Amino acid sequence: MRLKRELLSLIIFLSIWTNLIAQSINHESASYKRFRESKVRYEKFNEFNTQFNFVKLEGFEFEDGIERYYPSSIIKVDGTYYMWYSKPPSYSEVVGPKEATDTTRAFHWDLCEVWYATSTDGYKWEEKGIAIHRGEPGHYDHRSVFNPDILVADGKYYLCYQAASSIKDARWSKLFKTSGDFVPNVIGMSVADSPNGPWTAFDKPVLKPGPGQNSWDGEVIHEPTFFVKGGQYFLYYKSHGRLPWKPNISPGEFNKEHADMPLATGVAIADNPEGPYIKSMYNPVLIGGHGSMVWPYRNGVCATLPEGPERNSILFSEDGVNFYPVIQGLMVPKGGGAFRPGNFIDVDVQLGQGITWGVGHALYPYYHFVRFECNLSLKNGDKIRKNYEMVQDYIDSNGYEFDPRLNPNNK
Repeated sequence: MRLKRELLSLIIFLSIWTNLIAQSINHESASYKRFRESKVRYEKFNEFNTQFNFVKLEGFEFEDGIERYYPSSIIKVDGTYYMWYSKPPSYSEVVGPKEATDTTRAFHWDLCEVWYATSTDGYKWEEKGIAIHRGEPGHYDHRSVFNPDILVADGKYYLCYQAASSIKDARWSKLFKTSGDFVPNVIGMSVADSPNGPWTAFDKPVLKPGPGQNSWDGEVIHEPTFFVKGGQYFLYYKSHGRLPWKPNISPGEFNKEHADMPLATGVAIADNPEGPYIKSMYNPVLIGGHGSMVWPYRNGVCATLPEGPERNSILFSEDGVNFYPVIQGLMVPKGGGAFRPGNFIDVDVQLGQGITWGVGHALYPYYHFVRFECNLSLKNGDKIRKNYEMVQDYIDSNGYEFDPRLNPNNK
């Protein structure tokens, strides 16, 4: 018995001693461990380290009673920049879903049509007119078409946008008179041979909420935007579960599984720009959204998140589905549409060139456009990566030899 107790004491002693040795070797604070294990780098070695600066645009000056919001991605065709955006009738009153008529709006995005503008320099814009009209009565896009994005593929131009069929689908959230949304709404698409149109709308939506009211995206489906990789077309969209405390309440079963996730982003993927778009089994692929922006970079895709647990961040995904934060704490554009160099070339064919500018919307004193500028180009990223690789070479080397290129004061 005594021998057993001594053996047990020895085992306990050895266990404690082993743990102490391990701790003495691996003293790591939580912050240090995250730094070593995550894909986030120190700012000077991080190719995503940037500031978004905001600049006033010409051609979209403040004018009481006129609203424009949610600009699309920006493309360049024959030396001219194009963008599309939501615009409701001028001087139309927003009265809420209970009082809305054929000429008064339930919400700010009610009775919208998709307009477009052009520019030769990205600063001074000329509004050209309506690109996408609302559809005929009874059609899925009769009440409003809004929040568009553009896709260029196979020599054609595709505009994708939210669409609402009827004022009967407008739900009041009870938060205030004009709060709520169209529930359900869908994503529509139109195609043209030129960025100036004419545009032909598809007979059916390319994406709908669900399936089922208790799906994470069973309530609404918002803010489409595109990315191309491996010959496939990735259509990202924002949604949320049907939650009792959300706006947009409509009859039916509430969702408990996603009650702690008020907003998220999913993706649907197609082999053809016209669809069919199949929702990923891994949805939602981003937790957060609302005014997000995506763009191609290297062999993957970047996204900004103005809302959510990783808000004010840039995230990167090589496969278009699995995203990792690469930098946080930025003042990201709201509802931004970036200029896309290359006009949606497949990143497996040509590396995504990144972005340096685009257009977003600001809310005050009412919806209007602002230009944003940043330094997220592939050229700048390559330069930073080269410096980081020199530091890694030094860390991995057996000795030390000064390399003047590591001096940050060198020009």
